[in-house]
Amino acid sequence: MEKRVFYYDTDSGGIVYYGQYLCYLEEARTEFLENRGLSVELFHERGFVFVVRQCNVSYRSPARYGDILICDAKLKKIGASQLIFEQTVHDKKDGRLIIEAEVSLVCLNGEFRPTPIPDDLREKLTC
Repeated sequence: MEKRVFYYDTDSGGIVYYGQYLCYLEEARTEFLENRGLSVELFHERGFVFVVRQCNVSYRSPARYGDILICDAKLKKIGASQLIFEQTVHDKKDGRLIIEAEVSLVCLNGEFRPTPIPDDLREKLTC
């Protein structure tokens, strides 16, 4: 997905604030799911949610106000109740790697306990 860097994304020097990248990663994962016919609303209707369990981010190069970024999410692994995504953010203009991340999500039931990912959803995730 493409993401334009707005002023509110940056610090006083016009550089993207490091925590803002977590929002970009979340948006890219949401696009990944929606492109497969999945949504947060669907998960809620089925009685479960996915929450971030772990996030490892490596910052490679700064993004600045006005840059257009390409934010990507690829599913690396599906466990019984866990999804692991490999994610990157690149500068659209020059292809420069801005960040790379590995994000683990866990599927939780209504009592916020780990629960297996339903088979029909697992199938959609691997399309």
